[in-house]
Formats: sequence, C-alpha cells, structure tokens
Amino acid sequence: MNFKQELAAMLYEILNQEIEAKELELLIEKPKNQNHGDLAFPCFTLAKLKRKSPQSIAQELSEKILSPFFEKIEVVGAYLNVFLNKQLAAENVLAEISSKQEAYGTLNIGNKQNITIDMSSPNIAKPFSMGHLRSTVIGNSLAHISEKCGYLPIRINHIGDWGTQFGKLITAYKLWGDAGKVRQNPIKELLTLYIRFHDEAETNPELIDQGRSWFKRLEDADQEALELWQWFRDESLKEFSRIYELMNVQFDSLAGEAFYNDKMGRIVQLLEEQNLLVESDQAQVVELSEQDLPPCLIKKSDGATLYATRDLAAALYRKENYNFDLSLYVVGNEQSLHFKQLIAVLGKMGYEWAEKMVHIPFGMMLKDGKKMSTRKGKVVLLEEVLDESISMARHNINEKNPNLVNKDVVAKQVGVGAVMFHDLKNFRMNDIEFSLEEMLRFEGETGPYVQYTYARACSILRKAAYQGGILQQALDSSWEREWKVITLLMEFPNTIKRSFEQYDPSQVAKYMIDLGQAFNKYYGEVKILEENPEREARLALVAAVTTVLKEGLRLLGIEAPAEM
Repeated sequence: MNFKQELAAMLYEILNQEIEAKELELLIEKPKNQNHGDLAFPCFTLAKLKRKSPQSIAQELSEKILSPFFEKIEVVGAYLNVFLNKQLAAENVLAEISSKQEAYGTLNIGNKQNITIDMSSPNIAKPFSMGHLRSTVIGNSLAHISEKCGYLPIRINHIGDWGTQFGKLITAYKLWGDAGKVRQNPIKELLTLYIRFHDEAETNPELIDQGRSWFKRLEDADQEALELWQWFRDESLKEFSRIYELMNVQFDSLAGEAFYNDKMGRIVQLLEEQNLLVESDQAQVVELSEQDLPPCLIKKSDGATLYATRDLAAALYRKENYNFDLSLYVVGNEQSLHFKQLIAVLGKMGYEWAEKMVHIPFGMMLKDGKKMSTRKGKVVLLEEVLDESISMARHNINEKNPNLVNKDVVAKQVGVGAVMFHDLKNFRMNDIEFSLEEMLRFEGETGPYVQYTYARACSILRKAAYQGGILQQALDSSWEREWKVITLLMEFPNTIKRSFEQYDPSQVAKYMIDLGQAFNKYYGEVKILEENPEREARLALVAAVTTVLKEGLRLLGIEAPAEM
C-alpha cells in the first residue's frame, strides 16, 4: 500500500474534492526527524483556499482523518504529522513484497507506450573511453527504470560513424598507416593516426584541406574511401560489442549517423515547402529568434548538410517507425543548445510530438580537472578501467572468501558494478573527477557495499533455511527496531517514480545506499537467527530487503551476487 496516496485520497474527500488528490500527494512530505511522524502535510496552500490560518486548518483535518493504518495524528503549527501503525504497515509492506517479489514497485505510468532512448553513441575508429561511460550507464538505467514504470524502452545507439573526422582519419591512414598494424590492433593504431593528424596539422594546415577532400570523396561514394570507412566501422563495432557485453548493455538499434545520409534530403525539402529556410552568409538556416535561440544551420554554403539536419531526420524516422510517446536523448550538457534548436525547428514544422522529445544532459568525466580529449591523447580507456576493477574485486574475494565458488563470475559482477555505481550515485548534472582509487573502493557509498549487503542478507536466509511465501498470519513483532528498514522498503515505489520523473538514476542509487546502511545497522544490533517469537518476522524482513536490493541494483544495470 502507498500510504502517501492513502493520506492524499482521504484529504481529497475531506476537502470536498477542491484540490486534486495528485496535487495533495505532492505536498505530503517525509519528516527528517522520526519524532515528527512518518508523513507530514503542510497546510499553507489550503490557507489561501480556505481563507483560514494554516494552524486551524491542520486542527480541523486532524479530527476528520480516520484510518487503522494511521495510529496517531499530531498538529504542530501548520503541519499535520501522521504516525503509521507500525504493525499494520510493516505486515502490509512485507506481504506485498513477498507476494510481488521483483515486481514490487512496478508502476503503470507508461501504459505500454514506446519510449526511445538515444544513449552511449561512441565515435567509430576511436577507443571506448571513460568519456562515454556516463551516457551509456545513465541511458541503460533510465531504460530499466522506464520499463519498471510501464513503458516499452527502445535503446538506440546513435553511433558516430560519419563526418569530417573520417576524412582526417583516411588522410592519416593514407600518409602513415600500416595495414598490418591496423589489423593487429585496430583501435589503438587508428587512435595513434588520429592524434598524429592533429599534431601534424598544427604546423601543416594543408592536411585539413586533404581531410576535407577525403570526406568529400566519402560523401560521393568513392569506392576506396567507402571501403576504408567500412573497415574502420566494422573493427570499432567489434570492440564496442565486447565492452557492452562486459557491462551487460544491449541495444535495439545501432543506426548511426551514416544511416540517415539518404534521409536528410526529405528534411530539407519539407523545410523548403514550408518556407522555413532562409539564406544567411550563403548558408541555409531556420530562424529561431522568436524562441530566443540562434538560427539553426541546415545546409552549409557548399551545400553539405549538418549535424542538425541529420538529427531532424533521425527524429522524424523514430516517430514514424516507433511512434514514441517520449523520446529521450542522453547526451552531455554541452549539447543543450543543439537540442533546444532541434525541438524548436520540429515545432515550427508543425510536429506537436516535438514536445515529447527530452534532452537528458549530464556533466563531464574530468581528468585532472579537464575534459578528456581523444584528439589530444588525453583519454582513459573504459575497458582498462573495467579490467582493473575486476582484478581488484578478484583480489578482495581471494582474501575474504577464498573458497567461493564461481569467483571469476562474482569478480566480474562486483568489478563492473563498482565502476557503474560510482557514476550513477552522482546526480547526472554534476561533473565527475576520474579517480581510479575512488572508483574501486569497496567500502562506503559504493556498489560493492550494496552488493555485499545483499550477499549478507542472502547468507542469513540460507542459514535459516527460510522458505518465504506470502505471510498468512500476523507476525509476532513490535517492529520498533525494524522501523527504519520498513519505512525505506515502503519508499521504494516512490523512489522509482521520482527517479523516472526527474530522469535521475542517482535517486535509486542513493536509496540503495540508505537501505544498505539501515539494514547493516539493524544486523549489527539484532540477533536475527536467534530462536524467539520475533524470528519469523525478522526473517521476513531480511527476505524483503534481498528482493528490493536485487531489484534496485537491476534498475541500475548492476548484478547482485548471492555470495561474495
């Protein structure tokens, strides 16, 4: 049962339906101090409506709210503080989790509608760096969370496989490349060539013209240029696939930038038909001054189409092929202006669904306080970080649990989980300073800490030979010492809802840390396996914690080993 909804529904009836129940639910707070109850309703909003003091409204409401789940209601100033009946609330939430298992917290916000998620999107012929971790793990988690909320997610990896950088790379390969070296270690060798091109171009600007020339040949379907481009693309996708498999990330579409080459002409034609294209410095643009935005560049003076043209074509293709209810773009915040322009242009074209396109920006992964740059060779490879994290996890397991079966499997789950959780626990708009030492810590607010808490709870259930099942009768417990854990378990569905509405997986990650800490504190204070009247109740609580911890980790894209 959602006690927030229950209280909101009662207030809705008491107030003669003057304020929507959903609006009332948004006003209900969870007091920071447990002495102030489990729920709190501020009456300031009602004071304007009722033309009474919020204190007198709170007093009136307190006398009319009746529910067996609400044990006590206190009026403190303008606040209505509600104390839940611990026994009824605890047994209700434990029965619900026991019955629903991993389906606990599932919502029907999306009503089985499609939601496209543009995520990851690395550039081919470059290594998969830590710079692409954020888009990948945030997008992957949002896909899981949106599915939990009733949507059908369509994960799209909009691979960066087109643009002038490929003209530069082909130029570098033709000048200095060695086919044997490229075949032996494709991505490393291509990166070396790419970096050398930019180094040499600083003193030899003619290289830039050669790069443009090779890209023009690529656009004109020159056979040699296309063959080299296809080779670079194929080798890149092999490397990307290996890393995605390591992180257990899948996609429904790998349609990259090149996929839209033959679809941009239609966009230009539609804009021309609606008289939206105007000339500016010999280029073709869409004016967006009415939205306080700079013009959106559609065609350059030489007739070449641009990033915006391609994304307009992609948006139209996705709407026509997937009929999305929402379309999310998990792309760094440096692209915020681009997406504002993109949505504004589609709006001017008369597409009302453009309002359902949402840019999900995030901060940068920094190294020594600066943005990582492939061009300058300042890059940390994601695969190397994952490998090192797995190695450290294996070392920890060998020290703490040398007889563990499937050590390699668990080391992978813990090592990869550590890297992913380290990113996801941060609010997405914050920049993250890359620190391998911080990322691979296995204590404190980390993924391994949450995974270890889950494994510990599973161990308790194994020792007790706990069978689980739906609770058939009242459990013998006062629930006082368990109450902090119980209230957190009740909060799981609200956390999922909030995380989806704010497109913020860190809400789930922080919740997992809170639940892990509360459970470990409880474990340290209470002898759960001791034979006494409360044993069954305590084991039911442990079982509920394992269910929620495992499901919460899954929503973050992280596995939960039952032993560590």
